[in-house]
Order: sequence, then structure tokens, then C-alpha cells
Amino acid sequence: YKARFFKPEGRIVDTGNGGVSHTEGQGFAMLMAVANDDKATFDKPWQWTDRRLKNKENGLFYWRYNPAESNPVADKNNAADGDVLIAWALLKADARWHDKRYSAASDAITKALIDHSVIRYAGYRVMLPGVQGFKLEGEVVLNPSYFVFPAWQAFARRSHLPVWRDLIKDGKRLLGKMGSGKANLPTDWVSLASGGKLAPAKGWPPRMSYDAIRVPLYVAWSDKQSPLLTLWKAWFGQFPREQTPAWVNVATNEYAPYMMEGGLLAVRDFTMGQSSGEPEITSKDDYYSASLKMLVWIAQQ
Repeated sequence: YKARFFKPEGRIVDTGNGGVSHTEGQGFAMLMAVANDDKATFDKPWQWTDRRLKNKENGLFYWRYNPAESNPVADKNNAADGDVLIAWALLKADARWHDKRYSAASDAITKALIDHSVIRYAGYRVMLPGVQGFKLEGEVVLNPSYFVFPAWQAFARRSHLPVWRDLIKDGKRLLGKMGSGKANLPTDWVSLASGGKLAPAKGWPPRMSYDAIRVPLYVAWSDKQSPLLTLWKAWFGQFPREQTPAWVNVATNEYAPYMMEGGLLAVRDFTMGQSSGEPEITSKDDYYSASLKMLVWIAQQ
């Protein structure tokens, strides 16, 4: 993974998206480095992210870095899952290497998330996908793959703040009601109306696709017995393993014309309770596929 996606300065390259970097990838890599007890590698992406992507105004991180542009961080928004993954990795780093600077940095990020990204809406406590652009007229837009339950559990244990327990409880309540269409699965982006109605968010294809595939990963990572996995097991289980479609359009019930492979299959296996052992990163795996393989491996530990 390091050989393929890690730049010496500490930037993780998204080979599927024109070589950009984003906080999600930085957080993934930091989690991998802790899991592999590789402090030198951990410090590189952490320091690069803190130096290049930190938003000094709100304590969160600019979500995307494009080295091809004169201003690599043109979009000043954050991505809440990236912030969460970075903060979680920092907490794990202190636990592993006993350096309080890591957990202090983690605490600052989680406080910024609560201050800027967590709101009460339609009777739920929710984490907005970013500070800007997701609270609309009469609705908020959510990304269920940003509900990183094992990280939220870690923050709850550390801080004892009720907000994290609320996010976990309400996140699970929402996921239980997000299923759409014949597949009865959540889409990548979901609208929560002020009256509480959930529907696929306008502006994105109504698909369970490359975002939503992380939903069962994070659910199973926090609780292998979660009843929320039942729908996913039913969905995956109706297809032979190698013939599971990569996405489904919940509005039309149309399947992807290509099948799950690589990291997507690793998530499927993990959800179904099948261990895939140590991950093999092949030349066929782009950044995202390889990352999912690695995350599944960490979750299995």
C-alpha cells in the first residue's frame, strides 16, 4: 500500500481520481500506520495534513488537495469522515506510542466537529458531511458512510460526552429507516426532511454505491452482531460472491453492469462473516479498493 499510494512528503494519492489527495485517505493511512506499528510513517501523513490542510478558522481540515492546481485547496469545505478518521487515528496513536500530543490533537478535532458539524435536526442528532452546503431549505443531506461508528465509540469512551452516544444511537436509528427500493439499502447520499422523512438525496444518483459500501464495514467494525447488517447480508447473499453487482439503483432496481471486486468484495466478505485474511494489494487495485482491503483487515484485528 505504501509503495503504491504514499508520497514521501506524507500525501496519499487517490489514483482513481487524477492523483488528488483528501482527508479520508490521510485518515485511512494514519489508521493503517498505527495498526502496523509504524510511527515514522504515521507522522508523515499527520504532519503533512496538519500543515497543508488545517483550517485555522474552525480547527477542521480542507477536504481535498489537488497538486495540479495553482491553489491546491480551492474548496475550503471539510469532509466530516476525514476529520473523524484523522482524530480516531491520533487517539489510537497515543494509545500505541504513549505520546499525549496525539490525543490532545485528537481532542481538538473532535471538539471542532461537535462545534461545527453536529446538529439536532428532525428529532435526531446528526453529523453533517461538511460545514458548508448540507443544511438546505427544509432538509439536511447526510452521507451514511460518514457514520464511523467505531470512531464515535472511541470518542465516547474518551470524552464521556453524551453527544457521541447520541450520534451512535441516532445514526443507527436513521440507518434502520434509510433503506430504499427493492434492495432496501441506503443510498450514498440521503435527504432527511424537517418532518423526519428520509429519501435518496437529489443531485446524486439514487444508488447504493462506492460511498454506501462503507456502511456495513463501519457497522460490522463496531458490532459484528448488529441487526443493521441483516439487510446487507440479504442483499449480498442473493448473488454468488463473484457475481455481486458493484452498485444498485434503488429507484429503478438497475444493477451495475460490472461486478464487485477487490476492496468491495473484501467488505462483502467481512459483512457476511467470512475472513479474507491478510490483504493482498495487487496492481488492479486503485487507491480506494486497496484502502477498503486494508480497512477490512484492521477491522478484523
